[in-house]
Formats: sequence, structure tokens, C-alpha cells
Amino acid sequence: MREIVHIQAGQCGNQIGAKFWEVISDEHGIDPTGTYHGDSDLQLDRISVYYNEATGGKYVPRAILVDLEPGTMDSVRSGPFGQIFRPDNFVFGQSGAGNNWAKGHYTEGAELVDSVLDVVRKEAESCDCLQGFQLTHSLGDLNHLVSATMSGVTTCLRFPGQLNADLRKLAVNMVPFPRLHFFMPGFAPLTSRGSQQYRALTVPELTQQVFDAKNMMAACDPRHGRYLTVAAVFRGRMSMKEVDEQMLNVQNKNSSYFVEWIPNNVKTAVCDIPPRGLKMAVTFIGNSTAIQELFKRISEQFTAMFRRKAFLHWYTGEGMDEMEFTEAESNMNDLVSEISLPEAGCLQPRASI
Repeated sequence: MREIVHIQAGQCGNQIGAKFWEVISDEHGIDPTGTYHGDSDLQLDRISVYYNEATGGKYVPRAILVDLEPGTMDSVRSGPFGQIFRPDNFVFGQSGAGNNWAKGHYTEGAELVDSVLDVVRKEAESCDCLQGFQLTHSLGDLNHLVSATMSGVTTCLRFPGQLNADLRKLAVNMVPFPRLHFFMPGFAPLTSRGSQQYRALTVPELTQQVFDAKNMMAACDPRHGRYLTVAAVFRGRMSMKEVDEQMLNVQNKNSSYFVEWIPNNVKTAVCDIPPRGLKMAVTFIGNSTAIQELFKRISEQFTAMFRRKAFLHWYTGEGMDEMEFTEAESNMNDLVSEISLPEAGCLQPRASI
């Protein structure tokens, strides 16, 4: 089976990663000691994508945990699934980066790189057929939402018989041009964890919700752009025919929001096993030109600070050069220009593989 090596870095990355392993261990029927207690053959069919089977029938996550300070590692170890991870795969320093990117990249972080690569190499060598890496890094305090969305996106990789069954197929279906690989994830239903059992959703409601801007995990409105490609993973017991009809209905009613030069650019998959606590759910991945709003906003904020050289000494003091900032700004502007071209229909897609 084609394996994935999971790497979680930094305080936030480790907290999201720990939550992710809780969620998928629960879905695959694996308890905090790594023992299988599930009730379906589907749970074990592709278990080796994310887990190694150790002696005594225990399943160990193929995860590497990295941080510049030991505090996060200690909290993961003392968490509900802390004992499931391989002890050798904890790689950490002693001082931390103090939220300074240059310190993490050039000084403190640079000292850990060899140790991390050594652990990554060992995990990769133990795989029969490695298909890629999954990285969780810094993000806002949205661990539960992020882990639920990650669980949905990786459903196709973890359960049999799904569309986009490996990372390469996902990239082929979702990336029409090499640089346009920034997706807007979405999830439905977005309800508070306590109220989930009081709400029964239908496929039309789920479909309507998941295309709504309020359900997107990126701070941009898809109505301000056009979709190049879309993938939707429905989970739970439902009619495949109804799912296809609803997705087709969305496309027909909103055809102006989908580029016309990529036919059949909406892919759907259905997995029988729903997320814990829900009867039905859907995870959405959209490659939309509206993502440029997000990059423009970052670029404007950066330019305003860089013009005043605000906080620059913290970065140059750790070994960065001012030219690196200028190049990054130029790259960002090029990316925004490239994203806006397909919106106007100025590009033709590459041939599918």
C-alpha cells in the first residue's frame, strides 16, 4: 500500500497533528495504546497509509514530531494519544524561536535539520512505496476544525474505492497549472460539537452549505472568483445518485462561477464511514481564482511594514538579507497575476496525465 509520512512542526503544528491523530485513530478503531478495536474490515483495509504495524499487532502512526522547545512535546506525550507515537520520532531543541521566522530558519532551526532529516529518512526507508509527505505547521487556534477538514481530505487516501485515491491523482485532478496549487478547503456541517446530534441533514442541505463562503476555511469569498477545479468528499450512508444530481444542480445554476474551458471539473467521492458524532458530512477542496484576495491582503500588509522597515532588524540579525524580502514580494505579485489570468480565460490548461 502507498504510504504517507506525516510531519508536525512547531507548537501549533503539533497541537493540530495530535488532534488529527486522535480523529483518524478513532475512525480506524485504534485505541490510545495502538490496539485495534474496530468493527469493519474497511477500517484496516488501507491502514498502512498512515500507520506502521508493530509487534503484537499494535499500530504506530508514521508521524515525526518536531519543535524547538520541549514543552509542546511534553504536552503531546501527556495527551490522550501521547503513548501511541514512536519515542524515537520526537525531535526537539531547548530554546524555542520566540515567533521569529529567521531564528527558526537560520539559527535555532538549522541545528535541528540534520536530526529531523535522519528520522524522516528512517521512516521513508521503512515504507514499501512512499507516495508523499503531509505537513502540519503554524496556524490559528482552530485545531478541531483543521483536524476535521484534514480527516475529510485524507478520507480518499485512507479508505478503499475512493476517487483521488492517492496524492498524485489528487494533484492531477486539482492542479491545472503548476503554480496554481493553492486550495480553499471547506467543511459541512459546521455546528458546535455539543449540538451535532440534534440536527439531521440531507444531501441537498450539505451541498448547499459546503459551497457557501461561510463554510470555507480560507478568508476569501469564492463568489469573487471562478472555480478551476473542485473535489467534494461526502461521508456517511447516502445515495450516490442523489449526490451526483445535487452537484450537477449546483454547477448548472452557477455555471458562471466555473471556468468553461475545463469540462467536468467537479469530482465527487462517497465514503460510507462518517466522522465521529455525525451521520453525514462533506469536505470540499476548491481551486478558485478568489484565493488571490488572500495573497493581495498579505502583500499589502507586508508592503506597509517593509516600507517602514518595521521589525526588520530581528530578521537580518539572524542572517537574513533584505533582498530575500524583496524577492518574496516579487514572487507574491507574480503569483497574483498568474491566478488572475485563468479568471479572464487567458490560459489553456496543461494536458491531463
